Amino acid sequence: MSIDQDKLNEFLGRFVGDLGATVAAGSVVIGDRLGLYRALSEEPARADELARRTGTDPRYITEWLRGQAAGGYVAYDANTELFSLTEEQAFALADPDGVVYMPGAFMLALGALEAERAITDNFRSGAGFGWHEQTDNVHVGCEKFFRPGYVANLVPSWIPALDGVESKLRAGAKVADVGCGLGASTVLMASEFPSSSIAGSDYHAGSIDLARKNATEAGVTDRVTFEVAGAQNFAGTDYDLVTTFDCLHDMGDPLGAARHIRDALAPDGTWLIVEPFAGDTVAENLNPVGRVYYSFSTLLCVPSALSQPGGYSLGAQAGEAAIRQVVTDAGFTRFRRAAETPFNLVFEARR
Repeated sequence: MSIDQDKLNEFLGRFVGDLGATVAAGSVVIGDRLGLYRALSEEPARADELARRTGTDPRYITEWLRGQAAGGYVAYDANTELFSLTEEQAFALADPDGVVYMPGAFMLALGALEAERAITDNFRSGAGFGWHEQTDNVHVGCEKFFRPGYVANLVPSWIPALDGVESKLRAGAKVADVGCGLGASTVLMASEFPSSSIAGSDYHAGSIDLARKNATEAGVTDRVTFEVAGAQNFAGTDYDLVTTFDCLHDMGDPLGAARHIRDALAPDGTWLIVEPFAGDTVAENLNPVGRVYYSFSTLLCVPSALSQPGGYSLGAQAGEAAIRQVVTDAGFTRFRRAAETPFNLVFEARR
């Protein structure tokens, strides 16, 4: 065997970076849960000071801060021994209501890894692993991961990109948010369009319980309802808008969902489809974003689809052509890409 030492060292460097990031995910989630990032964003501190301000143990905080500084997630001044957050670090780590919030992604990743042994067995059997079988880290982390993107884009750009939808919502429209999870998208629409009524649905009862709680805290329960129901059988008809956010590719029967959505729409209604950003070929997706989505898809999306009837398992890198095929097979006559971000593709479908 002939080993190119330079190529080996390059690959080992990638391994060290990946291993450090994998292990650091736990520290990021700990920092979020204990309010360590928020405390540092308010004022720089030495380890003992941060421990005192957050009611934590100094020895644990010392090791946590050093690891965070080594990874570039926290700034460190060797002369003063003060740890702090730059404005950019605070923006991404300390504001759960901001447009970027990294701890949610790490929480989702940790949750996905909790099912590794079951998923490994399923590689051999071909069995699925349902969303309802995942831990709370997956359910809560998913909401924390996707919500910032919805905050940044849903009202400012995605809805305005749809033909005539924004004016309907402001005047008072009937909306179904299918596969709503913990209701982040539902609450955002209800908050921005108080004249409209939003019906959220998800097959996972635990997520719907948390969605109802989130709607109550946001003060929008007068215009929001939730039900435990799948995408193929949610209630209601004559919807002006039906939305599916980052969930169509998780379904075992997206075609059945698309047909039910078409039947549930008003004659001039619109289906807003938000999916992970992906090209139509494998080669197009061999990049850092594709790596993230393929990895999550292996642990979450494909197992979810395989746990359901229907015969589909699109995965998180399905791409526009695969989504278009499902939509047109369901009888929709109009389909177009309405918008995109580095992480999402946004489609509009009309009857």
